[in-house]
Amino acid sequence: MNEKRLYSPSYIKEIIDSYGFRFSKSLGQNFLIDGNIVRKICEEGQITKDDEVLEIGPGIGTLTEELALRARKVVAVEIDKTLLPILGETLTDYDNIEIVHGDILKLDLQELFKEKFESKSIKVVANLPYYITTPIISRFLEEEIDVDSILVMVQKEVAERMGASPGSKDYGSLSVFVQYYTEPEIVLTVPKNVFMPRPNVDSAVIRLKMRKEKIALKDKDIFFKVVKAAFSKRRKTILNSLSQGLNMEKEKIREILEKAGISPTERAENLNIEEFSKISSLFPPFNIY
Repeated sequence: MNEKRLYSPSYIKEIIDSYGFRFSKSLGQNFLIDGNIVRKICEEGQITKDDEVLEIGPGIGTLTEELALRARKVVAVEIDKTLLPILGETLTDYDNIEIVHGDILKLDLQELFKEKFESKSIKVVANLPYYITTPIISRFLEEEIDVDSILVMVQKEVAERMGASPGSKDYGSLSVFVQYYTEPEIVLTVPKNVFMPRPNVDSAVIRLKMRKEKIALKDKDIFFKVVKAAFSKRRKTILNSLSQGLNMEKEKIREILEKAGISPTERAENLNIEEFSKISSLFPPFNIY
């Protein structure tokens, strides 16, 4: 087995130079070059030999290798075809890794899981490009893909928004969306100097543990429409933001808020998921698109 680990900066440079690889800004490629961070990510992911792991964006296989040392199986989805021969070399010693070339946003996830995994203990791990963080996480949550948890490295600011509590400056519609489906916890902050090339901002690793029981909603689509409208005008009262965001008369909104026990002068950032659920349950069906 190759004694060189894939988080060595000199080895990474040697590998990518030998293949003539060039980092793609459009794909947001930043490779980890710190072994301690790689190991901590796997530890916080609580990866064991009972687990099968879906990794999104393996790059040259830095995190993939560490996952393979701990998990029963790793399936890594890579969109950049120029990385496939590199992965073929760097991960050649591991028989529990399978590389899939494709776009995680376009692949049939249900079919992928059916074909590639056998167990019921599946975890998602990813070092996500900043520009595509929310679409990828949203897809897994909205389609309610059957996984135990999602552990992702994202822009620090985005992680803080996902895990924010009511009343904080970071709390918003993304917080409510993520927390409806999961229990988020920021488990690691990652400085920008542990990447090649170095990004402009720091990152954070957030663990999204899937909720076994979700808050009851009368209509999920209306709920998220109401949440989005409520946060569309952060400086305005909940009465004004809902009226403008949903294009409804203030008196109708006032009536709904009073029935829900919410003051019309309250602001969205102070309301929790249960309160948004109460409000949305009182709305009649309307065009959500």
